[in-house]
Amino acid sequence: MNCKADSEQDVSHNDDKENTKTLGKVYLVGAGPGDPGLMTLKGKGLLECADVVIYDALVSPAVLSMVNPQAEKINAGKRRGRHSLMQEETTQLLIDKAQDHAVVVRLKGGDPFIFGRGGEEMEELINAGIAVEVVPGITSGIAAPAYAGIPLTHRLYSSSVTFVTGHETSGKYHPAINWHAIAHGSETIVIYMGIHNLPYIVEQLIAAGLSLETPIALVRWGTRPDQEELIDHLGTIVEQVEKTGFEAPAIVVVGAVVNMHAVLSKQEH
Repeated sequence: MNCKADSEQDVSHNDDKENTKTLGKVYLVGAGPGDPGLMTLKGKGLLECADVVIYDALVSPAVLSMVNPQAEKINAGKRRGRHSLMQEETTQLLIDKAQDHAVVVRLKGGDPFIFGRGGEEMEELINAGIAVEVVPGITSGIAAPAYAGIPLTHRLYSSSVTFVTGHETSGKYHPAINWHAIAHGSETIVIYMGIHNLPYIVEQLIAAGLSLETPIALVRWGTRPDQEELIDHLGTIVEQVEKTGFEAPAIVVVGAVVNMHAVLSKQEH
């Protein structure tokens, strides 16, 4: 993959060659959910010839091992209560690095545009005059359930899926997720970042009319060798989380498709 030829662009500010500035290109690359085999070929090629890689906390070590050994690697990861860099600092860092390097990779867990702030970062880069390209990745909301033997759709159980975040930011476009609408909007609900607020989410789904016996699955570190699953029902899942000490990061799946876990999880990946 010829990254340099694809990314370099000369931007002349005047006729003085000494003031001619070469700007690089930023690639928002989805690292996938963890299994390095799920990294896209395009994303892998960019990592191998990157000058700078700014990566998130949930990017697996196996994926990071693909990075060009000569590249500068910067941890911009955000975990609850622990931020290596604030979002504004990360965006400014991308802009700054693109002033001096041809290939800058912003490596994001899963897919950049699925609850990954990729849209925000891309908008800011475009506003700053930086060339930017998104390279989609396999999102954990699809991959983690699949590795747990849970198909999000099934002709007998579900013909619709809703993806929703369980961790809302303050000052957003509307005050709160309408869990009543979510509960009745589709047959399978996939919740990202929902472990911390799980008691509230479960309470809201039950109040909206979902049965206490509705199957629910929590999948931690999906697609990695240490993947864990907790399978239960809405009425008892919070108690089971407390009893087992189940922690984030995890994907939550609610719906009848969770019952397929008992059959499909027997297969090895």
